[in-house]
Amino acid sequence: MLIRPPSDVPSSQITPERLYFNRRDFVRTAGMAAAAALVTPAALAACEGGAAARAARQDGALGKDDEPTPYKDITTYNNFYEFGTGKDEPAENAPRYLHPRPWTVTIDGLVGKPGAYHFDDLVKPFRVESRTYRHRCVETWSMVIPWQGIPLRDVLRRAEPRPGARFVELTTLLDPRQMPGQQSSVLDWPYTEGLRLDEAMHPLALLATGIYNRPLLPQNGAPLRLVTPWKYGFKGIKSIVRIRLTDRQPATAWNKAAPNEYGFYANVNPDVDHPRWSQARERRIGDWLRRPTLPFNGYAAQVASLYAGMDLRRNF
Repeated sequence: MLIRPPSDVPSSQITPERLYFNRRDFVRTAGMAAAAALVTPAALAACEGGAAARAARQDGALGKDDEPTPYKDITTYNNFYEFGTGKDEPAENAPRYLHPRPWTVTIDGLVGKPGAYHFDDLVKPFRVESRTYRHRCVETWSMVIPWQGIPLRDVLRRAEPRPGARFVELTTLLDPRQMPGQQSSVLDWPYTEGLRLDEAMHPLALLATGIYNRPLLPQNGAPLRLVTPWKYGFKGIKSIVRIRLTDRQPATAWNKAAPNEYGFYANVNPDVDHPRWSQARERRIGDWLRRPTLPFNGYAAQVASLYAGMDLRRNF
C-alpha cells in the first residue's frame, strides 16, 4: 500500500489505531494478509522496477500471530544509547534534547550526484510507503511495527552510485548537547552502520520516517532511521545525517565495540548464539511466552539469495 506523507493525509483517512489491534478489522481494512499470500519469493527478491518491484513493496512474510505492537510500547521501550542505556531512558530523554527540525542529510562518497539535503527535500521526491515489519532485537525481544518511509534504494539511485561502490555507510548525528549519551564512552561516537550495496538496494530496506501514520518520535530515531527487517535491531541506525557510498566495508559501532558479539551482517540466525545468550527463541513485547526465532526473522524467502554460498556462522 502506498500513502502520501503523513502530514498530507487527512485524519479521516488514517486507520484508527484500535483497528491495528483487532486482527479481523485490521485484515479487512488493510488487506495485508491477502497481499502477503500473493507475493512470491521471486517478486520479493527483485531489485528493479516493474510489477515485481511493486509486489516487493507489500508487507509479506507476516503470520497470523504477528499482531502489531501497541504504539505505546513501540515508543517507550527502546534501544538508543545516545539517550541512555536503559530501555525507558530514550523515551524520557530524547524528546527533551533532540531537535529533529531542521535536519540535513549528506549523501556523498562514490556517487555521481553528491549533495546535502534538507529532510523535506530528501523525502519529497518519493512516495512514502506503509509497511508492517517484524523487528527483532539481539537481546531476544521483538515487536511488529507498522512503519512509514521511503525505499533506501530510491534515495541511492537519485545519488547515482558509481561503478566502484560496493558498500553503504550510514552515520548518526554527533552532538553531545542534543544526545547527552555521547558524553559517555559506552561506544565510539558517532554511531555508524553499514550494508553491502545489494542489501541496501533490496526492496525491503526502508528509510523510516514514521510509525502508525505518525512522524517518528525522537526516541525512535527521528527524523530518519534505517529499517532492514531481516537483521537484528542494532543495524537500524537512527537520526541519520550522512549516507556515504564506498568501495570498502565500513566500520560499524557495535562491531568495533565487541566484534565477537556483533557481526557486520547481523542477519537474524537462530543457529548462531550471542556469546552471552541463546538466539534460538524470542519474546514478543506483550507476550508472556517465548517463541522460536525464525531464520532471517521470517524473511528468508525474500533475502536468503543475497547470501548464497556464504558461511553464515562466520559472517554473522
